[in-house]
Amino acid sequence: MPRQKVTIFGGSGFLGRHLVTRLARSGWSILLAERHPSRAHFLQPLGDVGQIAAVAARVQDEARVAEVVAGADAVVNLTGILYESGNQRFDGVHTTGAANIARAAAGAQVKRLVQVSAIGADPDSEADYARSKGKGEEAVRQAFPDATILRPSIVIGPEDGFFNRFADMTRISPFLPLVGGGKTRFQPVYVGDVAQAIQMGLEQNGLVGQTYELGGPGVYSFKALLQMLLKEIGRRRLLLPLPFAIASLQATFLELLPVPPLTRDQVRMLRSDNIVSEGAKGFVELGITPKSVETIIPTYLERHRAGGRFQCENIPLMEWISSLANDL
Repeated sequence: MPRQKVTIFGGSGFLGRHLVTRLARSGWSILLAERHPSRAHFLQPLGDVGQIAAVAARVQDEARVAEVVAGADAVVNLTGILYESGNQRFDGVHTTGAANIARAAAGAQVKRLVQVSAIGADPDSEADYARSKGKGEEAVRQAFPDATILRPSIVIGPEDGFFNRFADMTRISPFLPLVGGGKTRFQPVYVGDVAQAIQMGLEQNGLVGQTYELGGPGVYSFKALLQMLLKEIGRRRLLLPLPFAIASLQATFLELLPVPPLTRDQVRMLRSDNIVSEGAKGFVELGITPKSVETIIPTYLERHRAGGRFQCENIPLMEWISSLANDL
């Protein structure tokens, strides 16, 4: 039987890598539509010869989007940016891009469309990121009513931009900032669980036209997550409360950097909790048991420990070796 064909926009990113792995194992033929297709070439060995290909496509280019969607059985939109840079703007990527993909999918009579958005997406949000994501959802629903929309909380895993980012900061900084006092609540979700939900959206009929909010089994404050990180990597750092006003002032200058560690829009986002809404459909309805933060982070944060993987239970390397010698 011929393979089912899926076009994935943004497939070379963190979540895309895990999704491509799953779909390749399930026999899908995968076309990765990328702004810079060379960045997706490392994914090709995950499948058989010719099973995974990468082509150039910008989601803002409606004609090109239609070209790469033509002939697909399914489409997944994973594109997203955390800060604006050059011609990569929130509205262009999250709203116009999502609309172009949905219209192209409808025009090509694609069977399944999965739009990955984010918890907090709201067309009336004060934050540009959340507002553009919310408008993107509206555009997708208008063009492709049967689309499956997934809204994950912060996604964690081996290449994540949350725990790894703050762990890297501990190498050079004596403190970690707690924007707004660290009271914002999050519901971190494992990348593999989100990839599984996307695959279900492609392969199961019951998810069409539905919206699911994806959060892990635990809700934690920003401060609690950083405390968990420090305990896991065996480092002591001062957790410094940073009022929203001061954080926003600092972000005014930090967002001028090529890769800003903080922007004013992110500060606005941190004023609201990032957790599953009451009554929202989620992993329970999907039949997925999500993995906990405590289960996942020990599997990939060992490189940030003072003694690396050779550190045992936060004991420095030489002390661990000495204790082993005494036991012999």
